[in-house]
Amino acid sequence: PKQTRSIDKKNRIIDAGYKLFARDGYYSTNTAMIAKEAGVSTGIVYGYFRDKRDILIEVLNVYVNKVFEPIFAMFDKIQAPIDFDFLLTHAVEAVVQMHKDNSEIHAALHSLTYSDEIVNKRFTELENDMTIRVADCLEKGGYCTENLKEKVHLAMRCVQDFSHEYIYDHHEYLSYEQMKKQLVGMLKYLFE
Repeated sequence: PKQTRSIDKKNRIIDAGYKLFARDGYYSTNTAMIAKEAGVSTGIVYGYFRDKRDILIEVLNVYVNKVFEPIFAMFDKIQAPIDFDFLLTHAVEAVVQMHKDNSEIHAALHSLTYSDEIVNKRFTELENDMTIRVADCLEKGGYCTENLKEKVHLAMRCVQDFSHEYIYDHHEYLSYEQMKKQLVGMLKYLFE
């Protein structure tokens, strides 16, 4: 769509899908619900999207841009000498906060990685982009080491797993502050 009203309608449909997929899940949401939430008719929805899955793909793209650009921006600012204690602590905190702020949509989208090839492919592309971009930022910041991409990818997986533990699992016997300190220490060791 090129006209402002048309773009606005399409964005309202995507926003409605985002909200409903987060709240109710993908499989419990239908196109009529999305249309109602967007304030348009079901026919209008089908004028922009073939089906609910097309809306899902747009929602996924909005989510990826909204959530990960601030993380990328943090790494884009890296300068020599790199203070890994500061960088890793802030990275862990930022990723945990991102998961906290977007916990429902993250859970809804991530659950589809096992059943939807396009969603899985998009998350894999995101991981690839993050690994390469963070490794490049570290190199530009003067950090050189063997197996940098492998170290970055492993660190990303550890931070994501900690974030999932912190946001979704809630083990009462664990001190998440202590876990965070242990994680940062482990990651510092990985990069030293």
